[in-house]
Amino acid sequence: MASRVTAFRSSLDAPTPVSGTAPQASAAPEALAELIARYERPLLQYTHRLVGDSEQAKDVVQEAFLRLVKDGPRDEDHARAWLYTVCRNLAFDQRRQERRVQTPPELSKTDPPTVTELLVKREEGVAVQQLLLQLPANQREVVRLKFQAGLSYKEIAAVTSLSVSNVGFLLHVALKTLRRHFEEERRRSEVQS
Repeated sequence: MASRVTAFRSSLDAPTPVSGTAPQASAAPEALAELIARYERPLLQYTHRLVGDSEQAKDVVQEAFLRLVKDGPRDEDHARAWLYTVCRNLAFDQRRQERRVQTPPELSKTDPPTVTELLVKREEGVAVQQLLLQLPANQREVVRLKFQAGLSYKEIAAVTSLSVSNVGFLLHVALKTLRRHFEEERRRSEVQS
């Protein structure tokens, strides 16, 4: 896989022969297509949580893949964490720009819910989302990267610019807090029944 990504990126840099034929990079488009197939959906979900808008999330993820082709790592082992890092940074940049130019709430558009959002809104999904929102932002982000995106501690550390041990600590504290809240909610529902 790594060699196909490298071949793809190299083919983009290669000059077009005088005869007008395109450079030979038959494996390269498949490598990019494979990366997109593997990471686009989880990146969209992650980015949507950061920017709050599905169209903006699509733009951010598209830009991340364009940057992967142009400047990204040459092997797939690093591509995943690199893509999440780029999406995170682009999303934060976009949020900063939006703060500068605020649209009045009555003029802001609302996107129809996606299938994923509808599934999440089931009873347990709503409870989990509400509990996640109660966590501090840094804990919420590492939980989402770990359990929604499936990143390793090392990849989360690369995305968030934290140490691996700090990622582990934040996850531990977040899960402990979520567990405590779940128990409290369960007890409340048993008392009400």
